[in-house]
Amino acid sequence: MKPLVQNARIVLPFLLAALAGGAHAADWSDTALSYRYGSKFAEPYNSDDISKHVVNFSHVSGYKYGKNFFSVDFLLSDEHDPSAVGATNGAHEAYAVYRNTVDLGKVAGKNLAFGPARGVGLTFGFDVNSKTDAGYNSKKRMLVLGPTLMLDVPGFLDVGIYALHESNAPFNGFTGVATSRYTYDTHAMLSAAWGIPFDFGIPLSFEGYANYIGTKGRNEFGGPTAVEINVDMQVMYDLSAAVGAAKNTFKLGVEYQYWKNKFGNPSRTVPGATAKTPMVRAEYHF
Repeated sequence: MKPLVQNARIVLPFLLAALAGGAHAADWSDTALSYRYGSKFAEPYNSDDISKHVVNFSHVSGYKYGKNFFSVDFLLSDEHDPSAVGATNGAHEAYAVYRNTVDLGKVAGKNLAFGPARGVGLTFGFDVNSKTDAGYNSKKRMLVLGPTLMLDVPGFLDVGIYALHESNAPFNGFTGVATSRYTYDTHAMLSAAWGIPFDFGIPLSFEGYANYIGTKGRNEFGGPTAVEINVDMQVMYDLSAAVGAAKNTFKLGVEYQYWKNKFGNPSRTVPGATAKTPMVRAEYHF
């Protein structure tokens, strides 16, 4: 558990800062704890299927001029993604995401709706991770900035195009060589995030995100990078009424992730660079 605690200490300051930024002025909020599990995860340069338990904390809130989103995954791999060279226990990772979308119509006091869009925003934020594993030991840092369209659908559907400024400072557990923090070429991401309720006699929702990420130049070892596609979607059943709880308190569902050229590694030359991962998922909202 020690690596997990260390990863939590790295991510916790970002979590507190993100929540503090919007909590005092929040008009609405939703905070959730969730758990998901799958046995078909993949990691670049690893040809084995990997099982992972993933515990997530997320918070989304709306304020006068927009909304905040924060999420942190704690990922625990099995022995097929070892924590160190020769280890029999699995790797630990913490991965945090923060986004703030400013609604430009609300700032300007104007209705900027047009066609299928109910609003136009500017999104900024970051990704940060820390992983303890046998090979790469990622320490990713990424800044995100770009425009967002909020589409007029039940629930929400946000589509944006963003500039990504990403760096990493890995440590190779096999060779013992640490790489100085390396900054990739600034590159673009087309991204969508959604949560759309529907009903087939029971309350369901279709949720997830999809990212199409352009190449980011040469990697820190001089190799090429590839276009990255990451689609993560789930169908969730709101079982709250069945257990006597308020709406959207307890959810249970299935999730599927398709991740091609993971982290920009070309799948044509790198084993494990594409993952096709079904999962089960449970959530508690408060």
